[in-house]
Amino acid sequence: MKVEEYPVPLYYRVYKELKRRISEGEYRPGDRIPPEIELVKAFNVSRLTIRRALEELKSEGLITRHKGKGTFIVGKKEEESMNVLKGFTDKAKEEGLNVKSLVLENKLVEIPEELCQVFNLESGAMVLLLRRVRFLNDEPVAIECAYLNPAVDIRILNILKKDMSKESLYEFLRNELKIPLIRAIEELELTHVSSSDAKHLGLQPGTCALLRKRYTYTTNGRCIEFVRSIYRGDKYRFKMELRSEGTFER
Repeated sequence: MKVEEYPVPLYYRVYKELKRRISEGEYRPGDRIPPEIELVKAFNVSRLTIRRALEELKSEGLITRHKGKGTFIVGKKEEESMNVLKGFTDKAKEEGLNVKSLVLENKLVEIPEELCQVFNLESGAMVLLLRRVRFLNDEPVAIECAYLNPAVDIRILNILKKDMSKESLYEFLRNELKIPLIRAIEELELTHVSSSDAKHLGLQPGTCALLRKRYTYTTNGRCIEFVRSIYRGDKYRFKMELRSEGTFER
């Protein structure tokens, strides 16, 4: 039986052409693309068609539209798979990206009350706080606020002497201290960027972002790390693979 060929919708043709221009670098991150009226003339289509094509690009996170200012290229989002326990630096190196950090805090602090039960420590106990802005290819993409539990291994305090703008935390724990990182529990939710975080991420206060919480465990079920991270929604996304339980017959 002959398969009929269906015509490609006009908006889809416009969408594909604009996406090609983005992927091939004709439009670069931060560029303002031509206004709708110019695109209407260039593609010889209706304004509704242009708007539909732009909505497709926006849904993929490739453009952002600002009322009264225009439509701007966002660029590719970095993607992280959440089915393997890896650090920020591990993931960046695998992708061939340049990673660096700005250390905001590296010090001992009193344990936050909400972590006492998680770390199995008394109120008032001291833990290590490592707070960093994380960069990919010189762009700030996240702020990580990590609390580390010295009760698991007192050598964790050696982090205080290290230049954590260049060091990988997970490489230090795994390779230097030989601490096995067995598993982690992750939580993701939407949040709004605070004024203090916004200035480090290059965003406006109140911008929507991704809040990520990670509880990392070593042997005997001991929690060695809790990290709270704010990720830019226009630069980063997470991917998870889900598998069904049991087997299925065809």
